Amino acid sequence: MRPEPDEYAEMVLDAVERIPAGQVMSYGDIAELVGVGGPRQVGRVMSLYGGGVPWWRVVRADGRPAQGHEVRAFEEYRVEGTPVRPDGRRVDMRQARWDGN
Repeated sequence: MRPEPDEYAEMVLDAVERIPAGQVMSYGDIAELVGVGGPRQVGRVMSLYGGGVPWWRVVRADGRPAQGHEVRAFEEYRVEGTPVRPDGRRVDMRQARWDGN
């Protein structure tokens, strides 16, 4: 049984819920926004508790979605109109990155 999310996890999940449709943040962006931890800590929170939030809006710094969830993520990007790089494998971070404001 998974423990309830702690205060840090709640801050991360709240930040993810605020990312607008069609935009993304990297794991590091989320850590910077909440002011605690780093990309790995955000990734851990997302792996444990991210199923109830728009997890596909959190990507690696190079625009790749969570490993093993690429198909579903790209379905969501298509629906939301998220800009994707010409290679079709990554989100276009220059166009899609949300600054948190």
